[in-house]
Amino acid sequence: MVNRYKLLFVLVFFSVLILSLYAFHSLRDDKDILSYVMDPKKQELGLYWKDDDGKLLGSIGALKSYLERKKVKLLFACNAGMYMENQSPLGLFIKENKQLRALNTSSGKGNFHMKPNGVFYLDDLQQAGICKTEDYSRQKNIRYASQSGPMLVIDGAIHSSFTKGSENLNIRNGVGILPDNKVVFAMSKNPINFYDFALYFKNLGCKNALYFDGFVSRSYLPEKNWIQTDGNFGVMVGVTPKF
Repeated sequence: MVNRYKLLFVLVFFSVLILSLYAFHSLRDDKDILSYVMDPKKQELGLYWKDDDGKLLGSIGALKSYLERKKVKLLFACNAGMYMENQSPLGLFIKENKQLRALNTSSGKGNFHMKPNGVFYLDDLQQAGICKTEDYSRQKNIRYASQSGPMLVIDGAIHSSFTKGSENLNIRNGVGILPDNKVVFAMSKNPINFYDFALYFKNLGCKNALYFDGFVSRSYLPEKNWIQTDGNFGVMVGVTPKF
């Protein structure tokens, strides 16, 4: 009888293990989430809002055309933070070391104000990072920055406000910093809750990850045959070859 219970325990243990590995493998295989990993040391990472004449870009298609006129190939793009009705960034925006929108430390309703929110940035040494809004003042020599919220992963832990099994499902996109200091951008292909989306970044080893936006999100990744060039955004991120 004892051996029978031991056998049953072993079978249950390995069944749970296999199911867990399968679930994680499914995420890694991009069945549920589109992801793109880039190295700021080897590729150019830029944040875009308006063209050289101050005209709003707005869509990934417009960004692609803007770069093509400069003979630059767009490798990846996605929206990169929340915006107001006039498509101005809702929070901090820095482009090429120039602050165009100030850090937003106000309280309010909506995902952006779900504290802690945070800032995704790239400094002059091509080092990318994500920090809580309250910690941003410690950062120096910032070349690009976009503020959004909420934080998804904070110092290796999933945001405490997220609920496992939540039925608050939506298309979501965001960004995380990998253990090797590369940057991973991700967008759910199907509606997903905050907890599961944050878990994706945590399972990749991201100590910090930041939410960009919800159902309006779009991504452009031709190497995976994912081409969404529409949209009506404020700030976008674009990855191009390094020259």
